[in-house]
Amino acid sequence: MRELVVEGQEVLIIPQNFKYANKGIVKEVRAGDFDLELDYAPEGLLVNTYCEFYTQTPHGKLYFDSFAREIKGNTLVIASPAKHKFLQRRQYTRIKYVHDCVVSLAGNNYNISTMDISAGGLKFKTNDKIDIEGSYAITIPIWESQNVECVFKPIRIEKRSEGGYTVSGQFEYGSSRDKMVLTQFCAKRSVEIKNK
Repeated sequence: MRELVVEGQEVLIIPQNFKYANKGIVKEVRAGDFDLELDYAPEGLLVNTYCEFYTQTPHGKLYFDSFAREIKGNTLVIASPAKHKFLQRRQYTRIKYVHDCVVSLAGNNYNISTMDISAGGLKFKTNDKIDIEGSYAITIPIWESQNVECVFKPIRIEKRSEGGYTVSGQFEYGSSRDKMVLTQFCAKRSVEIKNK
């Protein structure tokens, strides 16, 4: 595990109850475990209860199941997992995501049909002309009772042969919590899709 998890690395932790998801920084790595200092209080996290973990490494996005051996304040002692796997080499996990949404700019709304999503950005189809210089407000439904609000900035706009446009771009977030929630949503859905 030492070659995969290193000091200073950011790790996302997702317990069975998603609303208690958290993230933190690896503080010390030992042969059988490592210390993870959380950004938020470890509410809802239990000792010896398995959670999902995600982190970015030079080899790609790393996923593993493990548990906290101890909880000391905001620091968890995480047992080294028996198994791990790499999901992909992108910085953010990208998943197929098909929804009808609206993006807004200066009081104008534009209907879009999303194609795929990651915590870094979004790809969608639209019949409306999108300004590549614009910064569009968007609300992204991810769970039945949870949305993520952010700003979408187009990077590439292509004309579709069947009419309309395909737009790709990146997100800017008002809060790191929203970015964390979307990162975890995409990673969790990626694992669910692979396990089908």
